[in-house]
Amino acid sequence: MIDCLLAALQQVQLTVEWVGIRALRETRTRRSVRDGRPEQNQRQLIQGAMVEVLAQGQFGYSATNQLTPEALQAAIAQAHAQAIAASPWRLYPFTEAVRPPVVGEYCSPHEKPLSALGAAEINDLLVRLCQTLRVSDQIVRSRAVARSSEVESWFVSSNGSEIYQKFLIIETGFDAIAQADGVTQSRSDNGLLARSYQGGWELFPDPTLWERARRVGEQAVELLSAPDCPTTATTLVLAPDQMMLQIHESVGHPLELDRILGDERNYAGGSFVKPTDFGQLAYGSPLMNITFDPSTSGELASYRYDDIGATAEKQYLIREGRLERGLGSLESQTRLGIPGVACARACSWNRPTIDRMANINLEPGDKSLAEMISSIERGVYMEANRSWSIDDQRHKFQFGCEYGRLIEQGQLTQTVKNPNYRATTPQFWHSLSQVGDRATWETYGTPCCGKGEPNQLIRVGHAAPTCVFENIEVFGGAA
Repeated sequence: MIDCLLAALQQVQLTVEWVGIRALRETRTRRSVRDGRPEQNQRQLIQGAMVEVLAQGQFGYSATNQLTPEALQAAIAQAHAQAIAASPWRLYPFTEAVRPPVVGEYCSPHEKPLSALGAAEINDLLVRLCQTLRVSDQIVRSRAVARSSEVESWFVSSNGSEIYQKFLIIETGFDAIAQADGVTQSRSDNGLLARSYQGGWELFPDPTLWERARRVGEQAVELLSAPDCPTTATTLVLAPDQMMLQIHESVGHPLELDRILGDERNYAGGSFVKPTDFGQLAYGSPLMNITFDPSTSGELASYRYDDIGATAEKQYLIREGRLERGLGSLESQTRLGIPGVACARACSWNRPTIDRMANINLEPGDKSLAEMISSIERGVYMEANRSWSIDDQRHKFQFGCEYGRLIEQGQLTQTVKNPNYRATTPQFWHSLSQVGDRATWETYGTPCCGKGEPNQLIRVGHAAPTCVFENIEVFGGAA
């Protein structure tokens, strides 16, 4: 493939400052079982190429699903025409400096290739999961999902970039719905497809799978008779599977530089963060250390190079509560004069890159789970996101969880249903009072973070420890 793309570059006879071609081939499988019966069995091949041309300081784009010399030349010509037509209204005069030449490779770590499990074996596992979830006649619906993707990406440019990356993706999940006496409750395996990682079929099933499935079914039934979460201001303890959503919505999206620039408004809103906040804003308490880390082995959005060829490395976004850098591509960094990261990403071959999250992690602290719980006189512990709402500036939010337990005199006690909490982003992160140690740190992923027009669904990873927040408003389903 690289030779084919390089040959296309060598044939360019237009007056351009830079040309890049990113080709992608993705093979997907989607399998799901509901109540023990197959619901979806799908295999899909997606392939094509995106062409970028820089001319007169303006980028132009064109895509083709035909990877032939003629089709690539036609796409280059179309992207060039687009760049020339748009150049009189350009926002910034870009140069080749925002596309530095890079040569390298990356492959997801894995033990078992995606061919190691066939459709029959996967469906048998999913049927067995549905059976395991049915711990009681009160379970009225069970569902299990296993998806895989093998993604190959090639990137070449007129100034010497040659990059090949291969991603092996496993996305799994299961859930149960329980019902009795007019009450309905659901419980899932750490949230919707939260167990999404890079790797092979060694990730599914893992040694904890059947124990987790039984626990999900049992907790769905347990929630039916549990009281509602109390309405009060109290100490809140969030498990890593809920910290995932908290980091995603109140840290990841607000730090995307295209939101701060105003490029991203219509679809998902802007950000309360201002350009002058970088290096100055106390985003949270001194215990808050947030990193962009696409080097974390097995995390869902790990990579060595982003989709314009920028080299990715671990960077602190927030260090000891202070905002240091944003989530912005080389273009956004250049326009704002603000440090960013290698996060120009596209969901497929037919989309240009935009500023996106990748792996956004909260670094572990030094408290064990037992130490944190024992220090709390009264509070509420919550797991796994169920609902979310956040305003268009990523400032005020309200999140609901699947499962909660009261904390009384240093002990986890009664289970409560419909646990919710609300706050503003600065208030919430300034209330961070304890951060769990490495033993509490867990990694999850979300395969469907949406952004942009036309919409791009992209894979994002989050890792976090269990965390404690003080004086947070919590409430139950009746509030």
